[in-house]
Amino acid sequence: MFDVIIIGAGPAGLTAGLYAGRAKLKTLILEKDIAGGQIATTEHVENYPGSMKDAGGLALSDRMEEQAKQFCDIKYQEVTKVELLGDVKKVYTKDEFYETKVVILSTGASHRKLNVKGEKEFANLGVSYCSTCDGPFYQGLDIYVVGGGEAALEEALYLTKFGKSVTIIHRREGLRASQTVIDRCKDNEKISFLLNYTVEEIKGDSEVKELVLKNTQTNELKTIKNDDDSPIGVFVYIGNVPQTDLFKDQVELENGYIPTDEDMKTNVKGVFAVGDTRVKKIRQMVTAASDGCIASEMANKYIENGNW
Repeated sequence: MFDVIIIGAGPAGLTAGLYAGRAKLKTLILEKDIAGGQIATTEHVENYPGSMKDAGGLALSDRMEEQAKQFCDIKYQEVTKVELLGDVKKVYTKDEFYETKVVILSTGASHRKLNVKGEKEFANLGVSYCSTCDGPFYQGLDIYVVGGGEAALEEALYLTKFGKSVTIIHRREGLRASQTVIDRCKDNEKISFLLNYTVEEIKGDSEVKELVLKNTQTNELKTIKNDDDSPIGVFVYIGNVPQTDLFKDQVELENGYIPTDEDMKTNVKGVFAVGDTRVKKIRQMVTAASDGCIASEMANKYIENGNW
């Protein structure tokens, strides 16, 4: 019987494990892949307090994992089934079965991909999904933002701080953002639009140099490439995919994300959700760590009060 089982070893899960373990709760983190979640695939991390200059996301993830291991167990097993209702929660992996008083859901979300040729090859080499994380690395370059929703346009505005120019590529004529944000983009002299286009291919050598677009009305192909063969930045904002399928019949979901209160409590007694798994406005490493801290502190109070 564990006190706390945390599903997912991203920044939120590792922080939850650190705090729960230090509170002398018997704690287990289960992770199907590698520690760090999305941050482990980020080449540079400059916006996390205390991160070292030029530190990579993988190195930072390794340090967080090493610290958490001093206070809790981490097993690299994929969770295949959960039973969250009732006082004793049950968590199943392919080869193991665990019981616990509290479950903290930290499975995160993944960026929705374009699924075009070159996208995977140039991830972190010109293709990014986080302007706050990577925008400063595109200082003085031409930047292309793929997407037409609120997030895409907000990120385009943010990227004008760094890019020489910012072009928004959207598959339709109409944009899916508030008129206020649309007007701000149209009024910004650095921002231009390529509407009725989709990205067909991303090309380059050691970094992205070229985009192949297709007109959604005429099927005509259009190539974007600088005359001097300089690199370009491609930021993709076509939504996120929450990794919550395991919980959909047991925990309340909102567009795939898990609603919580400010204490990270879900609608199920003894079940908390943290990080990109839950409904929230800001999805950053620092806010994920904050969620993990809060959830573990609330889990400790839940157990101390005998609620389970």
